[in-house]
Amino acid sequence: MEEYNNKNTSIVYHDNIIDDSVRIGHFVLIRESNIIQANVRIGSYTEIAHHTNIGRNVQIHSGCFIPEFTVLKEGCWIGPHVTFVNDIYPQTNGQYRDGVIVEPNAIIGAKSTIMAGVVVGTGAVIGCGSVVLKDVPAGEVWAGNPAMFIKFRKDIDEYQTL
Repeated sequence: MEEYNNKNTSIVYHDNIIDDSVRIGHFVLIRESNIIQANVRIGSYTEIAHHTNIGRNVQIHSGCFIPEFTVLKEGCWIGPHVTFVNDIYPQTNGQYRDGVIVEPNAIIGAKSTIMAGVVVGTGAVIGCGSVVLKDVPAGEVWAGNPAMFIKFRKDIDEYQTL
């Protein structure tokens, strides 16, 4: 059986470096000048703006918005409908624009919003629906609006068996 090809339902601009192993869902928009490494999965209805860098083995679920200058490092997991923000003061000619960095193996829960300039540390976990306004240290679990420290990932039994 031939694998379904969704090239007619998604738009990928020119000047991207996208590994052949990347899988793209339906109605995805990928703007220009991105680097998307091996084994990345991009869910349907996701938009990736220009000049992003997405590392190996990243999972991006459906309905996400990833603006320019976002960096998603190896193995991170982005839940459905996550929004990254890259400009705290829109309509100021990009003077305050700054990308989000998600370090390796971090988890961002569904419908979370991560504000411009934030760094989500290695292995950190962001609870669903959180609004992250400041850096999250490696290995910590944060949740809420605004998001705050809840516990350490190492204290969650379900993550110890992985």
